[in-house]
Amino acid sequence: MEIQSSSRWRIAGFGGQGVILSGMILGRAVSIFENRHATMMQSFGPEARGGACSAQVTLSDEQILYPYVKKPDVLVAMSQQALGLYLPLLRPGGKLIYEEDLVDIGDQGDLPEGVTAYGVPATKIAEKLRRRIVLNIVMVGFFSAVAPVVSRESARKAVLYSVPKGTEALNGRAYDMGYKYGVDTYGGES
Repeated sequence: MEIQSSSRWRIAGFGGQGVILSGMILGRAVSIFENRHATMMQSFGPEARGGACSAQVTLSDEQILYPYVKKPDVLVAMSQQALGLYLPLLRPGGKLIYEEDLVDIGDQGDLPEGVTAYGVPATKIAEKLRRRIVLNIVMVGFFSAVAPVVSRESARKAVLYSVPKGTEALNGRAYDMGYKYGVDTYGGES
C-alpha cells in the first residue's frame, strides 16, 4: 500500500465511543512513528457521554499551516448523526468509513460524487472480545486497512502507546481484528 503524502479526515460519532482517542492515535502514528506532520482539532457537545463529538486530523509530509478541515478526504462516521452532519462536507472522490450497525448510508446514490463507502461491524467485532469499549480501536485498525494514510505498523504502535497500561493485549487484538476485517472484506495488503 502506498501511503498518501497528505490527507485530511474527520472522525465523528457521539461521546463515549472513543472518537477523540481515535484521532489522537492516528495523529500520533503519523507524527511520532512516521516522523511526519499531524494536527488534530476536536469538538464535542456539552454532554459527557452521548453528545456529538468529532476529531479533525490533518497529516502531511510538510508543515501544516492551517489545521481546520473544511473538506475531509476521509470521513469516519460512528453514528447516524455524524453521517448527517459531515457527509455533505466530504470531498468528491473521498472515502466514507462507517460503523455499519449504527449508521445507515441508504442508497449509494445519495453519496457525494465518487465517494467510496467502507462499512465495518466494529461494535460486533468488539463484542467478540467481550469489551464493547474497544470499538474505536477496531475502527482504527479498519481505517488503517482501507485508507492508505498511515502504515499498519505505525498505527498499531500508536494504539499500544496510547491505551491505558494493562489493556495493551486487548487493544492490540481489537486493532488486529479491525485491520483483518478490512483486508478480508475490501482487499489490500495483509
